[in-house]
Amino acid sequence: MRILVACEESQAVAVAFRNLGHEAYSCDIQPCSGDHPGWHIQGDVLAELSKGWDMIVAFPPCTHLASSGARWFAAKRADGRQQAALAFVAAIAAADCPRIAIENPIGVLSSQWRKPDQIVQPWQFGHTESKATCLWLKGLAPLEHTDNVHAAMMLLPLAERTRVHYMSPGPDRAKLRSKTYSGIAAAMAAQWGKD
Repeated sequence: MRILVACEESQAVAVAFRNLGHEAYSCDIQPCSGDHPGWHIQGDVLAELSKGWDMIVAFPPCTHLASSGARWFAAKRADGRQQAALAFVAAIAAADCPRIAIENPIGVLSSQWRKPDQIVQPWQFGHTESKATCLWLKGLAPLEHTDNVHAAMMLLPLAERTRVHYMSPGPDRAKLRSKTYSGIAAAMAAQWGKD
């Protein structure tokens, strides 16, 4: 399949699909931090949506949508940042593509757009961490858990199992917090790539 992995600079998901023989491309306004610049489209995702993809897996920026930033929602609504972020997600969802997955943390998409089709956790895919992640799906089945390590995770200190939440401020914090866990990327490729 030809797969667009939208708003992904890390290439974690694109590489997972490529490893299974699919023609997958990451796309982001940032240069890729992965090792495959030839598989990266640096530019506006919206300009790429109508190019005949078999699947779009999108990770739209959550800066103005995630509940973790709720204290700034009033300002973001007042200046239009939240509406612009919602419109960006709506444009991806409306793409003429038979299979679309949109990923985002818990936030305003659930109330301003629609409830997610699934909420996944890294510990369901082999990572001893907790980070609830919503998936909105079109033409794709919910992900089946591949390696439940919840019991092992619960033996760890809270700061370790919720590492992403406690990440120190810094210039790369947002980028590091948005990285896709390899177990989730592998499950997406293995399960959605079979269609």
